[in-house]
Amino acid sequence: MEEIILTTIGLIRHGSTEWNLLGKIQGALDTELTEEGREQARRLGTRLRGEAWDGIISSDLKRAKESAQLISERSGIPIAGTDGRLREKGFGQVEGTTLQERLDRWGPDWLQLELGGETDEQVRSRWLSFYADLSVKYPRSRMLIVSHGAFIGRALETMRLERRDDPLTNASLTIVRQGTAVWECTLYNCTEHLIV
Repeated sequence: MEEIILTTIGLIRHGSTEWNLLGKIQGALDTELTEEGREQARRLGTRLRGEAWDGIISSDLKRAKESAQLISERSGIPIAGTDGRLREKGFGQVEGTTLQERLDRWGPDWLQLELGGETDEQVRSRWLSFYADLSVKYPRSRMLIVSHGAFIGRALETMRLERRDDPLTNASLTIVRQGTAVWECTLYNCTEHLIV
């Protein structure tokens, strides 16, 4: 008996920003795309043209919202809205800092310090809350979600699909499906649309 697919989600990390290039943690700070980031989103939109997706929902942060808009313009897939629960993990005091600045301020064990950021559990809870609402509003749908690297990573953890040795690239596409039994990943961190 064939398994029924309840939901298919395309998880997209936003295009690149100046802070991505500088190695600064962005977190909940509202940074903008670079021109390269805009072109990455356009290329992904071109790739998705003609694919059967029902809509795009993005984080409400500018870098994700603009990525979603550019993808929609190129692909013809409609924007279904934004949701603050899709924001990047809040990193507290380390937002806006490079690795060297973090080492200078807090030392090599800075990751173990309490610096005002969200916990991974809080981020996973935001995803689960969002997904519960999505599955009611758009049952058996195919939705694209434009969000952020750490957030998508924690979402994938809830599905037991994250690959910590394969960090998500800007403008990458990861496709997951929920059947009646388990989640499965059919595409992970794909950036073939960015190859010139």
